[in-house]
Amino acid sequence: MTETQAGMEAAVVAASNSSQVPAIELDGVVKEYLAHGEVVQAVKGVTLTIAEGEFFSLLGPSGCGKTTTMRMIAGFEDPSRGTVRLHGQDVTNVPANKRDVNMVFQSYALFPHMNVWENVAFGLRRKKVGDAEIKRRVGEILEIVALTGREKRRPREMSGGQQQRVALARALVNNPRALLLDEPLGALDLKLRQAMQIELKRIQREVGITFVYVTHDQSEALTMSDRIAVMNDGLVEQLATPREIYERPATAFVANFIGTSNLLSGTVDRVEAGSAVLELDEKSRVLVGQASHRAGEPIAVTVRPEKITISTEEPAGDLSIVRGTVSEVVYLGLYNSYAVNLSDGAEITVFQQNALDSTSTAERGDTVWLSWQPHHSYAIGN
Repeated sequence: MTETQAGMEAAVVAASNSSQVPAIELDGVVKEYLAHGEVVQAVKGVTLTIAEGEFFSLLGPSGCGKTTTMRMIAGFEDPSRGTVRLHGQDVTNVPANKRDVNMVFQSYALFPHMNVWENVAFGLRRKKVGDAEIKRRVGEILEIVALTGREKRRPREMSGGQQQRVALARALVNNPRALLLDEPLGALDLKLRQAMQIELKRIQREVGITFVYVTHDQSEALTMSDRIAVMNDGLVEQLATPREIYERPATAFVANFIGTSNLLSGTVDRVEAGSAVLELDEKSRVLVGQASHRAGEPIAVTVRPEKITISTEEPAGDLSIVRGTVSEVVYLGLYNSYAVNLSDGAEITVFQQNALDSTSTAERGDTVWLSWQPHHSYAIGN
């Protein structure tokens, strides 16, 4: 372990041990703008805490308020109401250059006339750090981001992924208590973006500091995050681990935004053996396990496509079972995607992995049976 890594990790451990003060706290934060004579709320009372050393993502569609929230953490935007705390200190009215955080943007903002070494050392030189200290810290951080040997290259001579690492190194060399990243992988192609997701998580784990990551890409958030705040229309709809958000979405918006999900609704007909039963027709029923519901209660249920088994024969057992007609089959390499229409007009998507060959279980126009375990039906809010 290098001295830079040791120093960063020691700072994180020390802060973590001091009564577990969160790295970042937002308390009832609101951001309002005046647009065409009307007050518009971009952020509507966000309250959350981010732990020291956590990889935390703000996830949501364009215009949901995630970037505005990050800019208030950084100090580039002032909250209309509410409080921002960094490491227990109220910084709501503290300017950005006085906050112990750094920010990395999608554009990287590298100096084109400077080489890698000069770009990374720029902030340290402005702080009048000694030459020997600059040499040590720049060398160590370039090793962490795997750019050793490329010190003399200019940005135009590097790939997009390498430029992104330079931007990271320049931010991390100042030893910030937290690093804010605003869609830094957006300019990269898909394969490089996927590779850089793993690299970012590795770098965050090595340096041990808090990362706050803004993205609209749910796969990025699921891949890298310890926790995710899913935002919609200025509010946090769910804040949880990636697994919890994917397996147990709190709202219909979260279920649809994170991956692909099937939404079914109806009224609970009865409760038996610990499962709520929705009778869709004489041959179709949905069982919702591990849920406390009463007969006559309206309910909305989500089930993920990969949890569903598709068959041309009626299954048996204590399962959710629905009958429908295949309207589309799409071969996607790793799996086949089936669109199945139910008698009430609803459509269910099914993913079937191509484990052995590419042969489809069913073809367009076939009548099929779909089944899944009761605990894969998850009741959600509106």
